[in-house]
Amino acid sequence: MGNLQVALLTILMFFLLVSLHEWGHFYFARRAGILVREFAIGFGPKLFSVKRGETRYTLRLLPIGGFVRMAGEDPEIVEVQPGQTVALRVKDDKATRIYLDRLDERSDVMRGEVTALDLEKHLFITLDIDGDIERYAVHPQAQVIAKGRETQIAPLDRQFGHKTVGQRALSIFAGPVMNFVLAFVLFALYLVLQGIPVENSSKVFISKVVAGAPAAQSGIEKGDWVKSINGEPVGGDLNTMVEKINESAGKPLNLVVDRDGVELPIKVTPDPETGKIGIYPIGEMRSPGAVETIRFAGNNMVEMTQVIFEGFRKLIFGEFKLDDLGGPVKTTQVTVEIAQQGLAQLTLWAGILSLYLGIFNLLPIPALDGSRLLFLGLEAIRGKPIDPNRESMVHLVGFAMLMLLMIVVTYNDIVGLVKN
Repeated sequence: MGNLQVALLTILMFFLLVSLHEWGHFYFARRAGILVREFAIGFGPKLFSVKRGETRYTLRLLPIGGFVRMAGEDPEIVEVQPGQTVALRVKDDKATRIYLDRLDERSDVMRGEVTALDLEKHLFITLDIDGDIERYAVHPQAQVIAKGRETQIAPLDRQFGHKTVGQRALSIFAGPVMNFVLAFVLFALYLVLQGIPVENSSKVFISKVVAGAPAAQSGIEKGDWVKSINGEPVGGDLNTMVEKINESAGKPLNLVVDRDGVELPIKVTPDPETGKIGIYPIGEMRSPGAVETIRFAGNNMVEMTQVIFEGFRKLIFGEFKLDDLGGPVKTTQVTVEIAQQGLAQLTLWAGILSLYLGIFNLLPIPALDGSRLLFLGLEAIRGKPIDPNRESMVHLVGFAMLMLLMIVVTYNDIVGLVKN
């Protein structure tokens, strides 16, 4: 792959992993009737923002995740207070827009001092207009405008905290589930792209040639069928072929390859130190059946889950060095290296990352989905919710700790890149 293609595929992979996770939250929140204020990819300053319907879709500077901001997930902030002078735009006997500043610049509005209001339950606002008290119904999708920014009101039946425990849990759990579904699909797609070895195959092919390596310099190409080495047939024995090459470190080898039906003699000398010539040999492959594909994807999910939890175990018990930890920079570096190996390998790697993202988000760490599900579980057991302010504080502290860890591993990544 060219550098531009690798870069585009890497960006597309990260975008797919994060956006599908957040779409899971978004879709099931919308199904539950929750007002979704923002669907964001990334954190930090906004790079791009567009509003469609009730939701603002944003792309942010730091590509380290994303979020879906639901009304009522954190305590709602009511910006309109009794005694405040506001302006209302009324349509069909309902206030659709509530202006908090620049009132003199507004036309076709009702101005007055707020004497009473309820923007969550009964949806009304009462104004004192030159001594006359006027009560207006408020539209459930009314906008509050202040400093040029529009904020849609969130009636109680549109807020996250006023939905059932089951609806809220599904909205949170759906994010990791989407990652598990994506991982399964990507593992299956990898098998379709890569194929499976033909049993009792008598052929060995070159699946990749490392640029600048002895094989590339001697003229070996991807797709060549290696028929013999130093006059001895290779057959389909990959191990024997690799051993013969390794045993000839620094010594010329005479290969015969079949390229598009034409036999070509090629002389190549393995690296004197490593005994390698820079090829990725592979046996003859065939397209898998539907049952084989599903079985492979399922087995890969199980095996990689075991590997991921083994990594968590080592992390908990301190069986690691700082150099073993990697953040976004290292992950991107590895992704680029894998992308250069081909679309099939990138697909497999994307499946592993998607599975990891789903599992990691279910850990009971503050600010992650697992922690929110834990609070919902406690609410179901107690029969009443945890104080929203305390829960928000726990998630805020957890998010700060995660960001601190991200800074540490990113610094470690950059130092590692400089050293290498």
